[in-house]
Amino acid sequence: MRTTVGIIGAGPAGLLLARLLHNAGIDSVVLESRDRAYVEQRQRAGILEQGTVDVLRAAGSGERMDREGLRHDGIELRFARRRHRVDFPALTGGRSVMVYAQTEVCKDLIALQLKEGGPLLFEAEALAVEGAETDRPRVRFRHEGREDVLECDYVVGCDGFWGVSRKAIPAELTQVFERTYPFGWLGVLADVPPSHDELVYARHDRGFALLSMRSPSVSRLYLQVPEGTDAEAWGDEEIWDELERRFETDDDWRLERGPITQKSVTPMRSYVHEPMRHGRLFLSGDAAHIVPPTGAKGLNLAVGDVVTFARALTHERQTGSPELLDAYSQTCLRRVWQAERFSCDMTTLLHPAPDATPFEDRLQLARLERVASSRAAETDLAEGYTGFSFG
Repeated sequence: MRTTVGIIGAGPAGLLLARLLHNAGIDSVVLESRDRAYVEQRQRAGILEQGTVDVLRAAGSGERMDREGLRHDGIELRFARRRHRVDFPALTGGRSVMVYAQTEVCKDLIALQLKEGGPLLFEAEALAVEGAETDRPRVRFRHEGREDVLECDYVVGCDGFWGVSRKAIPAELTQVFERTYPFGWLGVLADVPPSHDELVYARHDRGFALLSMRSPSVSRLYLQVPEGTDAEAWGDEEIWDELERRFETDDDWRLERGPITQKSVTPMRSYVHEPMRHGRLFLSGDAAHIVPPTGAKGLNLAVGDVVTFARALTHERQTGSPELLDAYSQTCLRRVWQAERFSCDMTTLLHPAPDATPFEDRLQLARLERVASSRAAETDLAEGYTGFSFG
């Protein structure tokens, strides 16, 4: 099998890249190790930055998002029983975010790919990337019980942290930067309308809490818990009681309860692999970088990566110049490190550390007071949350 771009992974990054390349007249093949149902049900991110929304619309994948997604023009910060709303459009020149689950993004892109695009092979496990340093890299993969080889001009690894793509870059050529946090998020899905029409980020002495949503009838909520917590160790009423404590305010706001349908614990980690390119192998998304979910950056960073690659390859096809392809890693990493900074800042702003001193607790509250009282500090948060340029 032969193609111009071999794409490993049919998450939102791989699928969007295939769509962008199709629209540019460049052929590709997408290899996905899981079946279609798994990809379309895999619960991940739910917040799309303004730039991601714009890219999906331009790619022809925005119709259902615009119909069913929930545009949000701000978030609410809670601390010391106070509420402060951050108004995104007023602070960023009109930018906002969209609540639209990754599962729905994948469904839309899969439907388009199967209808109009190149091959999308489910249950096709990539085994290795070979010859990345040559002008004919290839991907060995297993599909329908037999091994095969996909020969390419370029390989883009959108296969996540545990995929094979990053392993094809020699260790002596790489640098890894990482930080782990001594807590995680206990996340639940609940069949109850959200108790607020925008996301609520709450800093409480007992720990962080987040009120989010998947739809007007389904809430997504999170609690800061110790690292290594077993989700099943928390009873449903215990979860609701703790959420109620951490969202408490001095007004009459109330948290609505409902049946919890799913529980899981997400570890908190910051990770960057440099470089993001080796020869004709390009890394995208979690294959190259991971952010704690506090800043809602993971999916959006992956989108920025594939937009950068698609633009660079299109430029090479139109001009003959590999300049943008050669700059891929440097271009992506500028945005990646800004997102890492923002996500780390949001995490340390809102999560009390298990070993925090009273001095550190007061500093955290002072930082929140600064955001609530300074337009400059509030603008910096709003600009980071709604997204950094893909340029």
